[in-house]
Amino acid sequence: MLSDRSRPVVEATLPVVADHVEEIARRFYAGLFTAHPELLDGVFNRGNQAQGSQQVALAGSVAVFASALVQTPEQVPERLLSRIAHKHASLGVTPAQYEVVHEHLFRAIGEVLGDAVTPEVAAAWDEVYWLMAYALVNQERGLYSARGVRPETVWREWEVAERVQETADVVTFRVRRVDDRLVKTSLPGQYVTVRVPMPDGVRQPRQYSLTRADDGEHRQFSVKRVHGGDAPDGEVSTHLCDRVRVGDRLTLSLPFGDVVLDDSGRPVVFASAGIGITPMAGMLSHLAVAGSHLPITLLHADVDEESFALREQVLADVRRLPGATVHTWYERGAHGTLPVDSVHAGVMDLDDVDLPEGAAYLLCGPLPFMRAVRSALLDRGVPACDVQYEVFGPDLWQADAQTEPSPGAVPAGAG
Repeated sequence: MLSDRSRPVVEATLPVVADHVEEIARRFYAGLFTAHPELLDGVFNRGNQAQGSQQVALAGSVAVFASALVQTPEQVPERLLSRIAHKHASLGVTPAQYEVVHEHLFRAIGEVLGDAVTPEVAAAWDEVYWLMAYALVNQERGLYSARGVRPETVWREWEVAERVQETADVVTFRVRRVDDRLVKTSLPGQYVTVRVPMPDGVRQPRQYSLTRADDGEHRQFSVKRVHGGDAPDGEVSTHLCDRVRVGDRLTLSLPFGDVVLDDSGRPVVFASAGIGITPMAGMLSHLAVAGSHLPITLLHADVDEESFALREQVLADVRRLPGATVHTWYERGAHGTLPVDSVHAGVMDLDDVDLPEGAAYLLCGPLPFMRAVRSALLDRGVPACDVQYEVFGPDLWQADAQTEPSPGAVPAGAG
């Protein structure tokens, strides 16, 4: 909880900090990587850095956290913190790294805001930072403890056992363990970080949803090629899709992710677009293995049927679920041969299907898609707490932080 001394200072300075927070973030990262280039080796995604999305996400999360401390001092944005903590745990982030971040972040604040950063202002925002940092450190410590690991031991080598070309741009990798350690079971909807050495020797991390239930020996994830060739935003997906073959070794983290299926027994509606099908495929696989009889509705939008990644696996699992239906939308027209319940042309329109009462919703896909679907659901009276979403990469939306968090987990959804 923010102290009574700091709260009015933060409230008064929040607008000016918010106006400059993206410039603060840019300067922070520039200074951080100049002083600690090793953080670009296995921890930070340089593709996100090149695009600027990491800076925007940092700016947004700090602003949301500070605003929450001012507006609702008795609670913090738990969903936002949980999302960040799971990402950090999948990268093996350590408590000591928060000290490094603090040093360079507050140097950047001073450089951007100058004389406006009085000792009183600096002390108040220092309190905000450490409240957020300690909350994350505690959550991450719990995640590591629950898995029985330390930050440096979240990693493990796996061997590629199978490689499937799903579409022109999507490849599925099925990997098997190469040691005698037990496989820590993933929860439906979680992801792993894949840490890949680049030609310049720098290891780059990327998160990918697990697309099939674990069997004790194998894990499966799917990769969509990010067009850009050797540019930072496409270097890892290009390497995996073009160069990794059966028999190669890959370094994966333990599974993490806070957007997972629960056991409430409520109907579940999945709404995905494009490669957003990946966490849905993982959840459907878990449901099929468990012999679920829940009412399941899958709504999926894509360019056309041939672009629908994992379609054979998804539809095979749906056939094993007696209460499941599938509805598709294709930009190039309502043409298809797949055994689905309905096919529509154009963008997803929720008026085209009946939605079950009291359902929990999971969204995954491009941000404009998720914004549109979420708005349509809220317009139909679905409570905001029943709609969760998974973002691949930095969370540039943070819709969860704008709504009242609900107690406990609900079905919901890294790439």
